[in-house]
Amino acid sequence: MYSPRYTITNTILRYIGTIEAAREVIDTAPLLPYYEKEFQRNALVRSVHFGTHIEGNELNLTDAEKAMFGEEVIARDRDVQEVINYRKVMEYIGEFRIQSSEFRINEDLLAHLHALTVAKLLENERVGKYRTTQVVVKNSQSGEVSFRPPEAVEVRFQMQELEDFINSEKDIHPVLKSGIVHFEFVRIHPFVDGNGRVARALSTLILFQEGYDIRKFFSLEEYFDTNAPRYYEALQSVGKRSGDMTLWLEYFTEGLAIELSRIKNQVERISVDGKLKQKLGGKPLLLTDRQLKII
Repeated sequence: MYSPRYTITNTILRYIGTIEAAREVIDTAPLLPYYEKEFQRNALVRSVHFGTHIEGNELNLTDAEKAMFGEEVIARDRDVQEVINYRKVMEYIGEFRIQSSEFRINEDLLAHLHALTVAKLLENERVGKYRTTQVVVKNSQSGEVSFRPPEAVEVRFQMQELEDFINSEKDIHPVLKSGIVHFEFVRIHPFVDGNGRVARALSTLILFQEGYDIRKFFSLEEYFDTNAPRYYEALQSVGKRSGDMTLWLEYFTEGLAIELSRIKNQVERISVDGKLKQKLGGKPLLLTDRQLKII
């Protein structure tokens, strides 16, 4: 059974505390439906843009938003296809927010995530299939080799161990579990292409499944992309420390703490007044399908 190595440091505890406090505010804040939808759309756009930009996509935020919603932009076909694909990935994982505890992450699900990610970008025979050749992982910014993943013959075995860990581990805090899976997926690098995007989507899916969807207001991708060298350094720190994930998890929890704190501040500024909150019992104000159509 796969067992990750790390230490719960004061830094991690502080960030987890910040995450929990922000989560409570965001989950219970009564918001007008317009703001609810705007937060979710903004999170989706940022996830798609920054999640592909860190991999070398050349679209800026404005053009990425246009492309992902079907507007025409002047850009490379590959860049446009990448953002369209990743939008579908993020929308797909959002569907699992209300799945039962019996839901399991398995090879079929990972294959589907990969197929959505690389649609029209990779040869059909490689879509959703674990790699059978050796690859190296390069920093998209510098082109330098970041690390060498396991041999192809080890991929299926190590991915099965990771799946077992995801589906059986209940004692690890969901944020730490998400970070561990993010790293391990990148380390194993099971597909020939698209691994970074699938890893980030998978870690978000785990948060959703563990009750940390946080109204789907957040995106970690911007944190990773804003300082890409630090992202790669954090990933590489595990290998340099003989498999110890502590520094990576400090980095990962810091990112979610920063993101949720920022959203919390925005939510607090635009939340409806206390009287409405009292009337709603602290519950979010949501629209019915008919109300959405009217708007």
